[in-house]
Amino acid sequence: MLLCGRAAHSDFLYRNATLGWPTLRLRGDYLAIVTLGFGEIIRIVARNSTFTGGPTGVIEVPKPPGTMPDGTPIFGVLEVYRWYYLVLVVLFIVVFAVRRLENSRVGRAWVAIREDEDAAAVMGVPAFKFKLWAFAMGAALGGFSGLMFASRQGGVDPNSFLLNLSILFVAMVVIGGSGNMLGVTVGAILLTYLPERFRGFEEWRPFAFAVALIVVMILRPQGLIPSRRRVRELADRKKEAEEVAVSA
Repeated sequence: MLLCGRAAHSDFLYRNATLGWPTLRLRGDYLAIVTLGFGEIIRIVARNSTFTGGPTGVIEVPKPPGTMPDGTPIFGVLEVYRWYYLVLVVLFIVVFAVRRLENSRVGRAWVAIREDEDAAAVMGVPAFKFKLWAFAMGAALGGFSGLMFASRQGGVDPNSFLLNLSILFVAMVVIGGSGNMLGVTVGAILLTYLPERFRGFEEWRPFAFAVALIVVMILRPQGLIPSRRRVRELADRKKEAEEVAVSA
């Protein structure tokens, strides 16, 4: 059984390495840009492939099982509130699981790699392996979210996932506060609610997002609600920069 578990573990890493190897060799902004590019490549391939349904996409995605006493499905198309509570419960479960993961050995390894990948590697942390796990887990959570979205909509097509949507997700993290779930949640709420509130200015959305990102990066590079660790990091870097400027 132990050998089978190790074999499954190796196979999992190998399959994800096939996708993660071209991108995980990069760092910082370059990694984000390349992943956005791969997302656009996959969308175009899906739009022009027959096994994905082409421009029509995947239709008739099944909904969660269960029916009411009168025979109507529990999660029908018009049952908006039931879908809302279902997603809310799933969200709490995912947040709890990710919190537990952050405080585990894997989470501490991720923090070490983010702080200084070279120093973490010197201390014995297999950087590529843990970056690959982060890549795979992030993709799994995104895929699960897409599954729920497709089930709610009844189907998906490539035009539902344009590049602007990926940029919007990045903006949510940057504006809310990287490394802090509360900050990211606030950023997601703001960037989801405000465009709907000011729908009359739809043509100005890209410009407004660009201005908001520039203002946040200048005035609050740590985000609206930053993590405590991120605040300490920025303070230390600012102090180091001031010391270098004085010594020069």
